Parts: sequence; structure tokens; C-alpha cells
Amino acid sequence: MRVALLGCGVVGTEVVRLLTTQAPDLAARVGAPLELVGVAVRDVEAPRDPVVDRALLTADAEGLVAKADVVVEVVGGIEPARGLLLRAIEHGAAVVTANKALLAEDGPTLYQAADAAGVDLYFEAAVAGAIPLVRPVRESLTGDRVHRVLGIVNGTTNYVLDRMATEGLDLADAVAEAQALGYAEADPTADVEGFDAAAKAAILASLAFHTRVSIDDVDRQGIMQVTADDVAWAARTGHVIKLLAIADRRATEDGAEGVQVRVHPALVPLSHPLAGVRGAFNAVFVEAEAAGELMFYGRGAGGAPTASAVLGDVVSAARHRVHGGRGPAESWYAALPVLPAESARTRYQVRLDVDDRPGVLAHVSAVLAEHGVSIEAVRQSPADVAPADSAAVGDDAPGVARLVITTHEAPEAALAATVAAIRDLASVREVVSVLRVEGA
Repeated sequence: MRVALLGCGVVGTEVVRLLTTQAPDLAARVGAPLELVGVAVRDVEAPRDPVVDRALLTADAEGLVAKADVVVEVVGGIEPARGLLLRAIEHGAAVVTANKALLAEDGPTLYQAADAAGVDLYFEAAVAGAIPLVRPVRESLTGDRVHRVLGIVNGTTNYVLDRMATEGLDLADAVAEAQALGYAEADPTADVEGFDAAAKAAILASLAFHTRVSIDDVDRQGIMQVTADDVAWAARTGHVIKLLAIADRRATEDGAEGVQVRVHPALVPLSHPLAGVRGAFNAVFVEAEAAGELMFYGRGAGGAPTASAVLGDVVSAARHRVHGGRGPAESWYAALPVLPAESARTRYQVRLDVDDRPGVLAHVSAVLAEHGVSIEAVRQSPADVAPADSAAVGDDAPGVARLVITTHEAPEAALAATVAAIRDLASVREVVSVLRVEGA
């Protein structure tokens, strides 16, 4: 079986290493040897790990994919990856990709091309690195009905938030540390702004709910607004902050069903298993009707872990070429509507600096009641720091108290309107923080 590799960065190099060092075992599993026939790179003269035979390097990616039985793409991005994969499929090659951005933006084009050509399209490594997640959702649970997918799917942001929680770092210092360790890119935007997690959420939602969901359908909020104070207060109230990807099957107002997908930082109770996911690890909960709750945990990134998932797909695709058979095709028969962000149901924890005088809590509670939002818990303490303009209101002005209000579950639209109305109260000095609460 002739294997072509597109890209030879950290992941690509580890794919070469596994193909080389595990060649006898891989041949036994496939039923034929796997021959690496070329590695397409932008610069054939760039320094490489010695495991990569320089004789295999080529800048002619289009020529390479035309002579392969299985094409592995670890280049990333939309183009030229999309064009190369479509060319490979046109030539009858099975395709293995780790390209979450491409799948989340234009997966149906690849699925349709692969189906028309009668070849496999595998992408286990696109969502959670070494964690077997795509295959269980795509195949093992295909006889079940998935209700929810909830998890940590970006190791960089999990590392950053974990360091903020355990070491008291602020966001910028934690990101710099992640960059120094190789967890974050020089430009960490895709991670800290939630784009990476949103792409993965779109892929998981598509698989779980048999519905086409693109990255543009995902309500996305990154961690850039999370402060060290937010993290400290989370600990005081028995929570940790995690960037979560959440995909729900929900009933619409007319009784039909729809899909709601979002990525945002959230407070997770310390009693929840996701709260204990440390460092750059990932973990995903899948809630299904018959199977119940399933948790998948492990390394969600890195060269060797991601290469492990890639090689698993290569073996499956190559085995089909040798013995016959096909991997699963795209399943989007349900075609559920993608619901707007305001349709989500969640809980809020709102921190307020308010006038320290009788009746303020009653005013705030009245606003929540007007919007149909009930209070689960209230915590009051002196404010850590009075607002900078507090002296301007005079010596007789009341002091400042900190209110921490946790709501019961309510529609996102009602919660957002409630916070907006609270901001307008004369007795509210500042809405310091608004965070969703998940997993309770």
C-alpha cells in the first residue's frame, strides 16, 4: 500500500517515525506492507529530523497524491489542503486528515467527493488528538441517540486556565508559559479566541446529531476576558473555569428538534470529572439515550499522540484497500436546524459591586424575577477593591459590597436581558463578571 504524506511538521515527522519503526506490525495489521512513497513539503532544503529520509521529500504535492493508495494530510488550513485532498480522491486514494479547520468549514465537499469515488475519508486526529472519540461517536453510537456532547477539546486553553488556577498567574503570563513549552503557537489566537474548539465542536455535533454543522454555526467566546480575579472567585465558590465545547439536541418552540452548539468559558463544579482535567489534557462527555454518560480522556494534542490517531486511520483505510470494504460515509439524514445562541439553556454566575445598604439585594432579585430567572444561591462580602470613582460620590456615600449570584437554568436570552437590566440599576456600581455554569 503506497502512502503519501502531505506536511512534515511536528505531527508529520511522528507519522514518518511510526510508519518506519512499526513497519512489520503495521503490515501484519493491514495485510500488506505500507510503503511511504513521498513527503510533500514547502521547503525541501529545510532541516528535518533524521527519521525523515530526505530522498522522499518533494515540493510536487499534486504529483505525489496521484501515485498513492492512501494520502495523509497534516498540512492544516483550507488551501492548498482542500484542493490536494480532492485531487487525491479523484485519483482513487483513501484520505486521512487531521485538518479540523477544513472539515468544520467545508467537510461536506470532501464527504461527497469520497462517497462518489467510493473511497474512505478518515479524520480521528482532527478532534481530540490521541483520544478515540470520532470513531465511537461516528460508529459505536450509531445505533443510539446522542443528546449532548460536553467537553474540553483544546489543550492549550486548558493548560492556561489550569496554571491560572493552581499558580495564580494572569492570562498573559500563562499564555507565554504555554508558548515556551510548545503548547501554544507564536500567534495563539486560534486557541485563546476559541476558533480551534469551535471547529472541533462543529465536527462532533455533525457526527452526534447526523446534521451538517459548520464552524459558522457555533456560538464562540474565547478566554481572553477571563481574569485572575475570575479564577480566584471560581475557587471560592467551589468551581474551576474551563473552556467548554457544548453541543445539545434541543426541542424548538414548535415541538420539533434542533441543534445548539457553543464554545465558551464556564464554571465547572469541583465535584464534576471535567474539573479534574489538568494541564494540556482533553476530556469529553457524551450523553446518549441508551448508553448513558460516556467520558473520553487523554492527550488531545502533540506530535506523537496525534500521529497515533493518524496511523489508526491509515491502517483502517489501507486494510479496506487490501481486503475490500468501506469506512462509514457522511450521515446527515436528520438535517436538524441549527438553533441560535439565545435558545441555549444554561446557568449564570454574576458578580456585582453594589451599594452596601439595605434593599439592594431586593432590587436585584426583583429584576431577575421580572425576567423569569430564579436564584439558586447568593453570596455577599465586602468588595475587594472599590470602584475608582467611588470618592466622587461624596463622604456620605454607602460602601461597596460584592454580590455573587448564581441562577437556576434559564434561556440564554432571558439571562442576558437580566444582566443588562441589572447594569441599569442605580445601586449597582459595576457588573464585574458574568460566567456560565455547566456540569452541575
